[in-house]
Amino acid sequence: HREINGRMYVLEKPLKGDVALLSADRGDRWGNLTYRKSARNFNPTMAMAADLSIAQVRRIVELGELDPEMIVTPGIFIDRLVEVPV
Repeated sequence: HREINGRMYVLEKPLKGDVALLSADRGDRWGNLTYRKSARNFNPTMAMAADLSIAQVRRIVELGELDPEMIVTPGIFIDRLVEVPV
């Protein structure tokens, strides 16, 4: 329990995963990722919640090839990138 502004609240610590396995459409060598369809809903959150994030992408592209407006998961949250063409 924790008191904030004179009121008592229940404080629960967040879950932390050891490894997150992500699936993305494209990524660059810095780990910036773009997704297709609903994959963009959970993958970014999982990448931020784990100690080690491994992203499987359909294609690794050159730096600057991804539209910055389309990047959903910034590379700062990705530790490993694996290309698995479909």
